[in-house]
Order: sequence, then structure tokens, then C-alpha cells
Amino acid sequence: MRLTFAGQARLLYAEVIIPLALPRNYTWAVPAEMQEKLRPGCRVEVNLGKNKKYAGIVKRLHRDKPEFFEPKDILNLLDAEPVVFEEQLRLWEWIAGYYMCSEGEVMAAALPAHFKLSSETIVVYNEEYGEDFSDLDHDEFLVAEALLLKKELRISEVQQILDSSHVYPVISRMIAKKCCYVWEALKETYTPRRESYVLLHPQYDQEEELEKLLNEDKRLQRAEKQMELLLAYLHLLRTEGEVTKPGLLSKARASDTQLKGLVDKEILRVEKRNVDRISWMPRDIRIDFELSSIQQTALEAVRASLQEKKVCLLHGVTSSGKTLIYIRLIEEMIRQGKQVLYLLPEIALTSQVIRRLQKHFGGYIGIYHSRFSQNERVEIWNKVKNEELRIVLGARSSVFLPFRDLGLVICDEEQDPSFKQYEPAPRYNGRDVAIYYASVFGADVLLGSATPSLESYFHAQSGKYGKVELMQRYGDVHLPAIELVDMRAVPRKDKNRVTFSPQLGEAIQSALDRDRQVILFQNRRGYAPYQVCSACGWIPQC
Repeated sequence: MRLTFAGQARLLYAEVIIPLALPRNYTWAVPAEMQEKLRPGCRVEVNLGKNKKYAGIVKRLHRDKPEFFEPKDILNLLDAEPVVFEEQLRLWEWIAGYYMCSEGEVMAAALPAHFKLSSETIVVYNEEYGEDFSDLDHDEFLVAEALLLKKELRISEVQQILDSSHVYPVISRMIAKKCCYVWEALKETYTPRRESYVLLHPQYDQEEELEKLLNEDKRLQRAEKQMELLLAYLHLLRTEGEVTKPGLLSKARASDTQLKGLVDKEILRVEKRNVDRISWMPRDIRIDFELSSIQQTALEAVRASLQEKKVCLLHGVTSSGKTLIYIRLIEEMIRQGKQVLYLLPEIALTSQVIRRLQKHFGGYIGIYHSRFSQNERVEIWNKVKNEELRIVLGARSSVFLPFRDLGLVICDEEQDPSFKQYEPAPRYNGRDVAIYYASVFGADVLLGSATPSLESYFHAQSGKYGKVELMQRYGDVHLPAIELVDMRAVPRKDKNRVTFSPQLGEAIQSALDRDRQVILFQNRRGYAPYQVCSACGWIPQC
């Protein structure tokens, strides 16, 4: 599609973000056949340099032709729908400016690995060369012989054939002799999980036909094992609704051969389907607790604060019931049809919190962090993008998820240094990024902590953030007494270092006398990263 302005045809151009640390984003020309389909947020295949191909994200479309170079055409459109939305692109741009990195580095950190296509060099056999390999040396002959059989090889396969990682000179000589040529292929690395489901043949959907099959079909009466398998299938169908092939064979203690017999007789059929790698609970909202009067007062104060300021600091002592207030606020957002991001500093904490949240919100909630496999992360990414997941519980990387209607961000333990990403770029703070991300949607932000960070407390004191305090523990339980002991004042014998103070020793002995357990936390082991045996060099490991 070409539009004419003042007698001149102006082409459409795309600013594309490449997942590299480039000084700026570059521009490619949009071919006519893509101009109706291409939108910001879609992935495109582009050529950078002579041979390298990358999957980039279209940031914006425009009609301003670059002055100093002729842009190359986009090679291929990889998505029918955008992978990220305008809000995420604005977030990437802000992170790049605030944390002094490139948008490409932000893209590399934000997208799951399977959305970033890998460029692989493919060596292709030149059919015109023929089968006369007399002018090839030994290494070239081995590669040419393999190419003759397979027609194309990856670099990794050539390395295996030659048992060497230095194969480029060999390939270069073969290209010069016109025995082969190379091209760069973009490889999609995400593969959906497929499961085999067993279905009843349509002709037996009616009860009368099914009854006639079970009582009168001589083919089944002669095959006892197949009859048992069919009865097991019908039982699973009535109790579970859908029957998977592994589940059926396990339940009936049957073999593939017996199932194939029923398929060949057109009684059952097997169908492959894409399934989720993560099992999801039914969606349900069940709030089975009442807030105490102090918690209810704090909740109303948080609501009032968020009406005036979009960020509120909830300063609540340990065990004051901050999580119950979070749950009430989440419930309100879910009933309004909005999405919620619940940030935690450590992956280990998610397993503790998820059980509490699933009890109240069931399948509305999902977890996102780096310990999920790349395939699982793609599936969660798509569920957030399609608004199937309303609540996401995750570590700092979950701020990059493609929310469509974000209504609330909860940042629990906001003072924790684990929210900070140090290596590699972008070196962002998940809490601060979440606050900006929420502002893009006009969403509320609640920062929770028993020991707020200095900067958050300053913003709350100065009036930039709202502040609500919850200084009483749930059930009016008192905080444990803390006693500080100056070890320098503890008398020493023979100038030996004292490990335990007398008070600590007495407390430990008292607990042991009562058959109780003791945990001693040590803040650090010193500055030695590991121990090594000076005699043999052995390093003890956990």
C-alpha cells in the first residue's frame, strides 16, 4: 500500500528494537504486502549486517525516510497479533533512559527466551556441483559426502562430522569451490506441549448405539481385553469428562496394541491437542476471614490514601496481618475485572504466599519467575496477555509481563535488596519499575514492609506517597524480646575468642533442658568464598 502526498509516493517505515546493546534503534522499510498487517509490538525478521538475521519488535511505524542510508526491507512478519503492547514499549523506553542502557538490552531481559528467535547458519549443498569430489581435501570430502545425503547441515552438525569446533575455514573453502553455500535461518524455539486424548467414535454418541455395541458386537465379545479397555474408558469419561491416552492405559492396565485394535475397529479415536504445561485450579473467589478492627481501619485508610496519591506505603509490624489487607484489595480489583501484580523479592517466598492466595482466588492466580522452564514462561506470558490470568505472583522479572488492564501493584517487603538487578543490564530495581509501570495504566501501588526502605519512608514523610501504619500484631501477640550483647565486654579466658555470650549459652541450655530445638543464624562466614585443602587442593561442597 502506497499513499501519495504532494505528488510523491511515501513508503512506510518501521523502527525496530533488536535484542542487542545497539547505540539506537534502526529503521527498516515495510514491504507493501505487510503494510496492512504490521502493528507496533509485533515481531519481525530483519537482516542486520550482511548475513545475521534477528527477530526484532516493531516500536513504531512512520513515513519519514532516513536521510543518510537506504533502509533494507523487513524480511518476514512473525506474529499475527502483537507480542507486547504499547504500555510495555513505553516501559522499555523509560527503563533504557533511567538505567542508562539500550532498549535492545531491556527487550532481551523482558521477553522469554522462546520469543527471541535464534539465528543459525545452515550449510546447503549446491546441486550444480555434481558428485565429483576429487578436488576436495579430506575434511571437505567428509562434509560434502554428508551434504550429498542430507542436502543441508547446521554448523553444529559440521563440527560433529569433523570432530572440531574450527570448521569455518573448511566451509569457506567449500564455498569458494562452489560446492555449497550458506544461509541464515531463524529458528522458532517454543514448542507447545501436545497430549493424546481418547474420544468415542461419533457413531456411538447415542446411548442406543453404544448399548448395542456393548451387548451385540461380536468383535468385542471375542476380544476380552479390548472390552475391558472400552469399559474403563467409559468409566473415566463419566467421572472425569476427558480421557487422556496415558491415563486410560494406566487405569485399564492395557497396552497400545489393545487401544489400536479399538481405533482400527472405529470404536475409539485418538486426537492430539495442545495442552498447558502448568495445571490450573478452578477460578473462584472465597474470602473466609474477617479483618480485625485495627486491620479494617488500616484497609479504609489505604483506600482513602490511594484516592489522593497513587502510591501508598503500608508500614506494618511483623505478623500484623498485612497479607489479609492485600487479599481484600485484590478481591476488589478482580471483581472490577482488573489485573493485579503481586511482587515478592525472593522466589522462595512465592511457594509460601501462593498457597494462601490460591485458597482465596483459585485459578485466577499464576506464578512467574526465572525457575520456570522457558516453555512454561511463554504459556504464562500468553495467559497474562489474553487476560486469562488476573493475578500474577512473581519476582522482579514479572514487571515485564504484558498486562492489558493493570489495576493494582502490591510490592511486599519493598525494602529488600533482591528487587535490584545487578548483572547484566538493565540494572533495574523491580519496585521502582513497578511504580512507573503502574503509572502507565493509572494503577494503584501499595508498598508493604515492617522495615521500610529509607527512600520509600522519605517519600511517605514528605507527602509524595501516602502512609498507613499498622503497629499492632494480629491477636495482640507481643513481639519477642531482643537483647543486644556487647561481646567486647564479655570476659575471656586465655585470650581465646568467645563464640557464645553467657546469656546465649544459658538460653540454649534452657531450651535443651526442655527438649526444645534451637536455630542459630550466622550473618556471614567471613570473606573466604570457599575452603580448600592446602595438601591436596580438595574443595568441600554442599
